Amino acid sequence: MERPAPQSIPDCPGVYLYRDKAGEVIYVGKARILRRRVLSYFRNDIPPKTVAMLAHACTLEYLTTTTDKEAFLLEASLIKKYRPHYNILLRDDKQYALFRLDVKADYPRLEIVRHARRDQARYFGPFTSALAARQTWKLLHQAFPLRRCTDRAMRNRVRPCLYHHMGQCLAPCMGTVSREDYHSHVTHICQVLSGKADDFLAELKERMFRASEELEFEQAAMYRDQIQAVERTVEQQAVVLPRGGDMDVIGLYAADEGLALGILFVRSGAVMDARSFFWQGLDFDDAAELLTSFVGQFYLDAMPPGRILLPWIPEEKEEPEAEDDAALQREAAEKAACKSEGKAERRPEGREEGRTEDRAAAPASDQAPEPAPGESAAAATCAAPGRAQAARGSFTVREVLEQTLAERRGAAVRLVAPQNAADNRLVDIAQSNAREECLRRKRAAENSPLNGIARLLHLAKAPSRIECVDVSHTQGRQTRVGMVVYTDGQADRPAWRTYTMPDSNDDYQTLHAWIARRLESGPPWPDLLLVDGGRGQIAAVMRALTEAGQATLFAVAGIAKARDEEGHADRRAGNVADRIFLPGRSNPLPFREGSPELLFLQSVRDSTHHFAITSHRKARSREALSSELMRLPGIGTATARMLWDHYGSLSAMARASEAELATLPGIGRARAKKIAACLADLAGEGSKS
Repeated sequence: MERPAPQSIPDCPGVYLYRDKAGEVIYVGKARILRRRVLSYFRNDIPPKTVAMLAHACTLEYLTTTTDKEAFLLEASLIKKYRPHYNILLRDDKQYALFRLDVKADYPRLEIVRHARRDQARYFGPFTSALAARQTWKLLHQAFPLRRCTDRAMRNRVRPCLYHHMGQCLAPCMGTVSREDYHSHVTHICQVLSGKADDFLAELKERMFRASEELEFEQAAMYRDQIQAVERTVEQQAVVLPRGGDMDVIGLYAADEGLALGILFVRSGAVMDARSFFWQGLDFDDAAELLTSFVGQFYLDAMPPGRILLPWIPEEKEEPEAEDDAALQREAAEKAACKSEGKAERRPEGREEGRTEDRAAAPASDQAPEPAPGESAAAATCAAPGRAQAARGSFTVREVLEQTLAERRGAAVRLVAPQNAADNRLVDIAQSNAREECLRRKRAAENSPLNGIARLLHLAKAPSRIECVDVSHTQGRQTRVGMVVYTDGQADRPAWRTYTMPDSNDDYQTLHAWIARRLESGPPWPDLLLVDGGRGQIAAVMRALTEAGQATLFAVAGIAKARDEEGHADRRAGNVADRIFLPGRSNPLPFREGSPELLFLQSVRDSTHHFAITSHRKARSREALSSELMRLPGIGTATARMLWDHYGSLSAMARASEAELATLPGIGRARAKKIAACLADLAGEGSKS
């Protein structure tokens, strides 16, 4: 990419986006001064990673902001939206499970939620495993009989639920418990989740012994079960802060394969959970950028604690002023100086002398600064206000992060480095988790079938991205091509796609047309395209790639069912002898039956087949139901399509009220009444069948 003209780059905070020739965003960055940051990419001392990015970049866009904080937020949201190839990406951006307890409600219920809202409820967590969160949730309900039903179900209940008869619900819906007694359990559950269960356990044990002495054995057994449930909940938490407190602890570990990050979630002084991440190809030189990007992306949706402990505080390097940038500023300053001198010559002599005296009496901070080396006095005088404003409006990376996270939390958030031995111990624990993640990745890579696949398919390296396609239709109707994506041996479900193709019972023609659609979609390209089929399907794919001039864009292979004794495809369950074909080769490759490589390719093919046929069946059933809809009075093609687009299923349509249907465009009250009655009848017939 050619160096842009300095005059075309804004001189303010903002975000810049590099795009490749296909228009895809390949890098997103933020800057306090866009001009300086962008021009720094075209110096001679840039790192090899930047050189590679610029080799693919074709255009550059700018989005200006008013503050550094806005630029930081915009960068994080754009990275999450575009997933640029050259940015450090947090691929696991799922929301972790939290416990929510609305202590202000009359009869609160303990909920498992994914998002923390700014309300008066209390939140506990996070839990990286939803299964672990639900197990803890069940144990807590065994110890504290809070209601489990929703507010709506509680209002409409006419008899106690089954949990009440099991002794695991106080049945506030029936008025069997007072608000004060119910909230005593709420207080106790907050103590347990806050890591303050010792006093409560001591009280429970005392009650158990007292009940036993009074021969109330059923009551004593109830206290015993409650104590066991609380102890099983608490024993999962390792106390690391005797004085309590909430914080997240981050540690880094650099290995030959990449850079790993471990994070501990400490709540009320106890480690609630931990998580590890890994970025292949990064080294310790990328650690500072990784810390900043991770904090920005991880807490964009997650609720941050009041203290985040980092191994060190990343500091952003201030880009030196480019020569062209300095020349532009000097030229503007000299013009401003000449203009002001011309105005001064036209002023009356007395007023000018007075102004000179005022300037002489002004404080030193308001006087013109000393010129920088190589800078004229006039330029220094004119540039002083801009420098002062930049000094007042410029923030460090730490300050920008803290302000952004504080707005997200609704309270102060501090980013701190280790300050004592206890902090260093926590960072070491997080670093140890990161090291274990590196070792796990290394062992997985050594045992991965991808290396064997690369050897058998004669690939230069193990395929990181594998795409597999399959065609599905019913006698040429509702033809669909399903494409699944596996990244580093794992299913990348957000990248799975369904292509709607013209109706045809010729799979070869459909695959030929699909290749054109896939090339239009653009990168990322697969390292291996696996086709569900044999030599004929591969020939159709290669012919389409050759016609498009992309015969060597990616490797292509086909997987076909084994043949039985009569020469037909063996579709029996448990078949492990599928055949792998390559373009231009008549015989299948020598994959050993039941080998990890062949089993992996079979699992990819089976996922693709299931995905494609499921998409086709949905389209087929939708077409059938649409034709049924159009047979109803008052529903034509446009109305049927509008109903499907709005509701998505027949059951959702049948549940819609007449008032709701009347709000749709083109449907009045009278027509809505007719449609509602017909939909109810159609849904009833569908349920009977």
